[in-house]
Amino acid sequence: MNNPIPIRWRRASVVLVHDLIMAAIAFTVAFYLRVADDLFSQFQGGLLLGTPIFVAVCGLSFYAFGMYRGVWRYASLPDLVAITKAVTTAVLVFVGVAFLINRVDDIPRSVPIIAWFVLMACIGGPRFAYRLIKDGSMAALWDHDKGDRIPVLLIGARDGAELFIRAMINDREAPYRVVGIIDDRNRRVGRDILGVPVMGSLEDFDSVVSSLSNQGNKPQRLILTQINGPIAPEVVRELLDKATAVGLTISRLPSLTDFRKANDDGRLEPRPIDIADLLGRPQKALDRKAMAELVAGKTVLITGAGGSIGGELAHQLAGLGAAELVLADQAEYLLYETGLSVRENHPDLPQRSFICDVRDRDRVFNLFETVKPALVFHAAALKHVPVVELQPCEGILTNAIGTRNVADAANAFAAEAMVLISTDKAVHPSSVMGASKRLAETYCQALDLEAAAKSGHGPATRFVTVRFGNVLGSTGSVVPLFTRQLKNGGPLTVTHPDATRYFMTLREAVELVIHASAHSIQSKAEQGKILVLDMGEPVRIDDLARQMIRLAGLQPDIDIRVAYTGLRPGEKLTEELLYESEPVDRTSADGVLVANPQAANLMLISKSLDEIEQQAREMDEAGTLKALNRLVPTYKTPDIAATNATITKLHS
Repeated sequence: MNNPIPIRWRRASVVLVHDLIMAAIAFTVAFYLRVADDLFSQFQGGLLLGTPIFVAVCGLSFYAFGMYRGVWRYASLPDLVAITKAVTTAVLVFVGVAFLINRVDDIPRSVPIIAWFVLMACIGGPRFAYRLIKDGSMAALWDHDKGDRIPVLLIGARDGAELFIRAMINDREAPYRVVGIIDDRNRRVGRDILGVPVMGSLEDFDSVVSSLSNQGNKPQRLILTQINGPIAPEVVRELLDKATAVGLTISRLPSLTDFRKANDDGRLEPRPIDIADLLGRPQKALDRKAMAELVAGKTVLITGAGGSIGGELAHQLAGLGAAELVLADQAEYLLYETGLSVRENHPDLPQRSFICDVRDRDRVFNLFETVKPALVFHAAALKHVPVVELQPCEGILTNAIGTRNVADAANAFAAEAMVLISTDKAVHPSSVMGASKRLAETYCQALDLEAAAKSGHGPATRFVTVRFGNVLGSTGSVVPLFTRQLKNGGPLTVTHPDATRYFMTLREAVELVIHASAHSIQSKAEQGKILVLDMGEPVRIDDLARQMIRLAGLQPDIDIRVAYTGLRPGEKLTEELLYESEPVDRTSADGVLVANPQAANLMLISKSLDEIEQQAREMDEAGTLKALNRLVPTYKTPDIAATNATITKLHS
């Protein structure tokens, strides 16, 4: 039976043979350069003796340094370093071997030195020439037919600029032509990157664009080239204003950590600036090891898996090595979509999906009995403030009673931990939604304190609450609303010009939830406390709307109008992440604060929840709201009329 040689060995053999032939040629050329016409008259013996020795020594050295493993298509500096080491070693060993054989009497002393230079050229030259040919860089030297490419101006004279320019040079079908660079750090003005001039700093933006226009190279797009970390939001906003003023669109290169940076054919493709870039939130130092240890090898249940936060939790937890993923939601189609998406990205991960309404206690307990999860992330909730405000009983049953059902089931079936996803609207709540989430926080806090009291009597389920603000792009976020209104030609509706909210991206929020949970579950000192994500500074919704208009290449109040509609029932101007009375500490987990609110007695809160549940199930809205006010003393309905009256005064 034939056993064909694997293609990788055939290629390695070809490379090795090539290098040995180059070694023989290099030694002969070095000899000739030293003695010229005397080579075959006086030094023939030295050539005949030295060549096979030199070739043999080179073969051993090249093999030892793994030069046959390098891919010529990607020859680069590390390959040049390896070639230098291998050639230097070969020459030094050859000198020693030749000296032992005949004391180098027939080989001039300078031949090995000359051979080093010739061999470097013979070994390195073909490799780098091959790369240039395959990259198309050689053709690019005489390919001047670039008139159909889109002229672009790069912002940033760093690694990202070099990466993008090289990609455009190497790809003969690339859609862009780089006509200039603006240095946002003002360090390389007046210099070139791969032949493209760095024409000025951000302060010179207008003059650079004007100069390029006069040369017939007016850019049609700006591309931000920073690929490591977020771009400073003030820089993005400044460039957005400048680009809008001269009618340019603005894009950015994807981050090196974003594996979606290439399109279907592998081409590096800039993506549009989005609202997350305007936030410019610095990346937190996540404890990836602790996050993986929290999840690895465990059955993990996610309630509300069909929602935006639940879906992102499913994807991230699947990537952390969960043994099985259990998805639960009352919305069949959304549940199916999340399960399908996770299965496509993690085909080997066992997962099950269950239709489950967390308000149905028997169904919740049946689910826990079936899957026996070790870890529970409770994201199921009603979170649209105006909707819940009109249906308070539904909000109580889902957000408060549903949380109690899940928490009690986690306790009954000895889960290691349950993580409650909470909201900044639970702080000084002005809505039923916020007050119901505050009830959920209180109950989980009481359970966690009870677990701490029982810690000496065997393992007890931990109950961790993570509180944070708005998530960009989630189903409850204003961003999808603004996007839809932009597509319809406006106006963009803002409740109040002074309204502010905390924002973070969906990915960051879920990363920090897992990061905070991993930290807290291992820390007994934080039992009965609430974890609060560091949301940075609040953002004015009016500013957000206007920036989104600019991102679309339009001008606020000229192309698209911003309309003020007034606060809706349950809404307030500003949100808070903490109560003034809550002692707050920073944790060793980056981006996570810990608050210690006053705790409630578990028996009392359980009895109160029984009462409000009965009223809610009887659809007694008045009784439910009265009980809610009693259970959450900080729940106050704001004077919306007075607040909305200021809109007219501000814009009169």
